[in-house]
Amino acid sequence: MRLTPPPARLSKPALLLGDPKTRMTEIANPRFLRPVTASDADVGRAITFDAPLLLDCGRSLSPITVAYMTYGTLNASRSNVVLICHALTMDQFVSSAHPITGKPGWWEDMVGPGKPIDTDRFFVVCANVLGGCMGTTGPAELNPATGRPYGLDFPIVTIRDMVRAQAMLLDALGIEKVMCVVGGSMGGMQVLQWAATFPERVVSAIPMACAARHSAQNIAFHEVGRQAIMADPDWKGGTYQLHGTQPSKGLAVARMAAHITYLSEIALQRKFGRNLQEREQISFGFEPDFQVESYLRYQGMTFVDRFDANSYLYITRAMDYFDLAAEHDGRLAEAFQGSKARFCIISFTSDWLFPTSENKLVAHALNASTATVSFVEIKTDRGHDAFLLDEPEMYATVRGFMNSVAASVGA
Repeated sequence: MRLTPPPARLSKPALLLGDPKTRMTEIANPRFLRPVTASDADVGRAITFDAPLLLDCGRSLSPITVAYMTYGTLNASRSNVVLICHALTMDQFVSSAHPITGKPGWWEDMVGPGKPIDTDRFFVVCANVLGGCMGTTGPAELNPATGRPYGLDFPIVTIRDMVRAQAMLLDALGIEKVMCVVGGSMGGMQVLQWAATFPERVVSAIPMACAARHSAQNIAFHEVGRQAIMADPDWKGGTYQLHGTQPSKGLAVARMAAHITYLSEIALQRKFGRNLQEREQISFGFEPDFQVESYLRYQGMTFVDRFDANSYLYITRAMDYFDLAAEHDGRLAEAFQGSKARFCIISFTSDWLFPTSENKLVAHALNASTATVSFVEIKTDRGHDAFLLDEPEMYATVRGFMNSVAASVGA
């Protein structure tokens, strides 16, 4: 058994595999769809499961590889585990450089030595989601039945399917319970799903900037992005890998549209206003006259270097289908019945993608189910992306909650 060393220590007990149908692998060359001239990426650790996973769509998927990263050291009692669930366009590289872009981890201000999620105390695990494109099985991977990339033959996955795959990973690592499961946006959806599906395994939960279901407005924005991808001639019905192409233009437009929803009007006005981009006057043409246009184009162009177009289709669809109350005949409180976990819900005043009202509905449902819940609304004008940015009140909230939970379990 050969492992790719993670950026921090993984104690030996966590490497014991209890499932004989599970095998630990190293992924050095994932079939990650990028321009054909680009080099492959090292996705860190991965575990491949031969046993099939029954998905919500009714299909089974096998084998399944789950790529992940760990930070910190697992203690002897295995009581210090923090599971981080990533958002739509993020991945397992929470607190280490991204192997493709070289940029710092997407939550380095939150996770690390001495940070609110302190890796000197806690053992942090983050897995690339099922359907993803950074090593975990997704539409860009080879279909063992055909020897070709899955493409649209990949089964539709849900947030619950993603959580089940994460539970398989923790089982393989010998981890029965998580001290805390944390995530924002789609990551927050996974946090809520963890609490609903595996209440006995969750000691505490921090869902941020999320909701118990995707709104009609959010589904609409996702559909615009998906249609942009599918309208790109290079998409080729989802078989672009076989043709050596990539729907870069469509994926870039999808990213641009989505990125607007991550910001607030005030943030856009403060950062860009109507400032012109490297010119003294408007051009009377369709090149980017304004700084905000140039910014969005940059976001789109850089995104296609690290994300698979079909994965974008599948993951956005998983978010659209998320509706915890629907699983319980419309009664959201019943989703959390019997949960003994402590919850800390965090929302942001300028987040119009997942507004405070949606977060409060989750808090009310938790109260109705007699769960222990605290709610914090953070005043900021930075929009949905605030959970990824330098927000001192958010850091203080997470640090205080984590310390309290750790003290209660002796971690």
